[in-house]
Amino acid sequence: MTYENILSNFSNGITTITVNRPSKLNALNKVTIEELHHAFKEANSHKETKVIILTGYGEKAFVAGADISEFANFSVENGGKLAANGQELLFNFIENLDTPVIAAVNGFALGGGLELAMSAHFRIASDNAKMGLPETSLGVIPGYGGTQRLPQLIGKGRAMELVMTAGMIDAATALNYGLVNHVVSLEELLPLAEKIAGKIMRNSSVAISKAIKAVNANFIDGVSGYEVEIEQFGACFGTADFKEGTTAFLEKRKADFKGH
Repeated sequence: MTYENILSNFSNGITTITVNRPSKLNALNKVTIEELHHAFKEANSHKETKVIILTGYGEKAFVAGADISEFANFSVENGGKLAANGQELLFNFIENLDTPVIAAVNGFALGGGLELAMSAHFRIASDNAKMGLPETSLGVIPGYGGTQRLPQLIGKGRAMELVMTAGMIDAATALNYGLVNHVVSLEELLPLAEKIAGKIMRNSSVAISKAIKAVNANFIDGVSGYEVEIEQFGACFGTADFKEGTTAFLEKRKADFKGH
């Protein structure tokens, strides 16, 4: 598929998806959200893809927010539909993918951009990154999961302050808060993402997909994460990867996982 606002490239087990609207600081609009959904769905179904890296084109922005011009005149009903559709199509979709997703945050990640980064399984950032949820300065609140994922990641008090002040934090503060796992120079950002992806790819992709389900279950109302962990742990015993992993360990050799 040919994309208008994103790039998707596969190499050595990694699919890199890049938001490519530099003239708009990579802001999310309806078309971009739909293209991202398609690209993530395609990468997740691509058997050779073991890790997905998500980033923004250029040096200034990961994603600087949503395209406000698209919804400035929306009604209450349309606003609710915008949030519901976006969460289902992209943000929740990414969070629940079987394939690990690393967000490589380069520059501004604001509003929907930070929400997009938070939907990834974890984040790394360049030292010029700036992150925040400025929605209250526009008379609205984060609608793509920001009020839920940010407190999960950095705690209620810090999240409340960021949302209420509509402020930004720098990469060092994001690292201190636990919002990102690593901070490096812009030049080192994608190489680090690829290095971490390489470490992930040494392990069983089928086990990783089950781990994602178990970890995410802890944040679903009415679901016992412990019960999901038990279920997914047991399911691992029926996989070829489990047999290969344990056999390789006992034979003192490197496992050759096939992902099933």
